[in-house]
Amino acid sequence: MKNQTTISEFILLGFSYGLQVQTILFLAFLITYMVTITENAIIIFVVNRNHHLHKPMYYFLGNLSFLEIWYISVTLPRLLFGFWSQSKSISFSSCMTQLYFFISLMCTECVLLAVMAYDRYLAVCHPLRYPAIMTHKLCFQLSVFSWAGGFSISLVKVSFISRLTFCGPQVINHFFCDISPVLNLSCTDMSLAETVDFALALVILLVPLLIIVFSYYCIVSTILCMPSAQGRRKAFSTCTSHFTVVIVFFSATLFMYARPRRIHPFNLNKIVSIFYAVFTPALNPLIYCLRNKEVKKVLRKIISTSCSAHHQISASPKDRAVEGQ
Repeated sequence: MKNQTTISEFILLGFSYGLQVQTILFLAFLITYMVTITENAIIIFVVNRNHHLHKPMYYFLGNLSFLEIWYISVTLPRLLFGFWSQSKSISFSSCMTQLYFFISLMCTECVLLAVMAYDRYLAVCHPLRYPAIMTHKLCFQLSVFSWAGGFSISLVKVSFISRLTFCGPQVINHFFCDISPVLNLSCTDMSLAETVDFALALVILLVPLLIIVFSYYCIVSTILCMPSAQGRRKAFSTCTSHFTVVIVFFSATLFMYARPRRIHPFNLNKIVSIFYAVFTPALNPLIYCLRNKEVKKVLRKIISTSCSAHHQISASPKDRAVEGQ
């Protein structure tokens, strides 16, 4: 990326409050970060270790959990460090790197959610053909397409932004390097970068969203035509988790990114950013675990097995002798 900037660093304001408020925020974000990493790591572990979950839906869920771990790790460690650091500065190259990976992962999630909607469409609308269509090879190809597409689009967006000239002020009214706050600091003609970014944002958001809407239109139409009430409930239960995640994710990202880039920074943007950059990765595993019977069943089995093994290890030799009698 060509660097034409006249300044070498930015200042991330983050959340500048009193010591007591900053301590509370630090603990809240730290707990959220640890919980998010743990939740998503557990899902990846459960999906990989249990052969009952070696299905396309859970393969994509594992991809989503892996993505969420990196998604929150791009922004939150820097925010946590900023609460106690005297220096709020971030170098230009670090800012562009953070922006690149954050946008890459967000774009990847857009495509991956569309892929998961297509998977549910095949499972509900074409159940007999589903195993033949959604093969391991196709699952792998769709996941590679999601990751490659997200990182490629982000590369184009950030390459245009990094060529702008930034003359100051250096202050970014945000807790990470996001597109709009960075563009607000440009002092040269940014119409091309803004147009490219806005057009690609519409493509990466609206195309997957249209696929999701069409998929769920077909899914709902098929389910309503099912004669059995039990069959309808079962079909709906396989889709509700994904549909909930789609609503949470796209409602926030459309608000932030499907509009012209150069908007004046205000605190509402930071609040919305916290929701989709911090809390959404923590909510997604809970949504899938609480609404998915197969995942809950496997988790209960693993916990039960672990407790039994711990009980056998902790039992004294006398207790084991009595149990053996």
